[in-house]
Amino acid sequence: MSWGYISGILILSGINLMTVLGLSLLTGFTGMFSFGHAGFMAIGAYTAATMTMKFAVPFIPALLIGGIAAMIVSLFLGKLTLNLKGDYFCIATLGFGEATRLILDNLQYFGGARGLSGIPTEGTTTLLNVVLINIVAVFVLVSIIRSRHGRNMVAIREEEMAAQIIGIDVFKYKLTALAISALYAGIAGGMLAHYLGYIQPTMFKMVKSTEMTIIVIFGGLGSISGSVVGTVLLTFLPEILRSFSDWRLVIYGAAVILIMITRPQGLMGGKEISFKKISLAIKNRKIKKEEVKS
Repeated sequence: MSWGYISGILILSGINLMTVLGLSLLTGFTGMFSFGHAGFMAIGAYTAATMTMKFAVPFIPALLIGGIAAMIVSLFLGKLTLNLKGDYFCIATLGFGEATRLILDNLQYFGGARGLSGIPTEGTTTLLNVVLINIVAVFVLVSIIRSRHGRNMVAIREEEMAAQIIGIDVFKYKLTALAISALYAGIAGGMLAHYLGYIQPTMFKMVKSTEMTIIVIFGGLGSISGSVVGTVLLTFLPEILRSFSDWRLVIYGAAVILIMITRPQGLMGGKEISFKKISLAIKNRKIKKEEVKS
């Protein structure tokens, strides 16, 4: 494999990670499953592409505008759907995702079914930019989760009724989690548009939303480390299996199912990778080796 090929997969991993991080906050930490985040990606992608193509807006501001557009739509969606319980919210988000795709399919301003092409790629979604954006996204997410607001979201996930009784504004925190996850997905969509140079409504089908949700579950609900590891593994795995041709997707699906059977809690199981603990373990091992030698 050449470096250009590997860096391309790493860029796609970083783009997927943005959506997965947002979904991790919504699903892993707040307990709400969504199958419509491809819709938010589409809104971010088309908005950011329009900003750079038609209004000559620089790349980073265009990404933010795309993310904010997705977030604004999520606020309207949340107002209408967050009072729905359990599976009904999932169905509502699924309907939103498909409705967004069909609307874009029929809007000639955005190219209709043909989509948009000629989106600037030079100096936009580079590996460096993707890594830096991911670092900022992880830092913001960790800060939220470690704050009082993050603890309130986890309380809602664990027992919504009890959280409401002790005075937590459940609707507000659910809406906040949905808005932040939509912001992340919108930015991811903008990065994807400027990486490929073109976008079409068919790129944002329900399958895309399902893939992102599977990655969150695969990595481990309530684990940012799991989201990162799961995203990289499940983005690289289809490429590693590409030589198997027609059997590639069968093996990929079987591998995911096997891991979920053996580790139903996900790869990390709600735990985080701690560099402090790793360094401490290395130091302890060195001390033990020195004691054995002496």
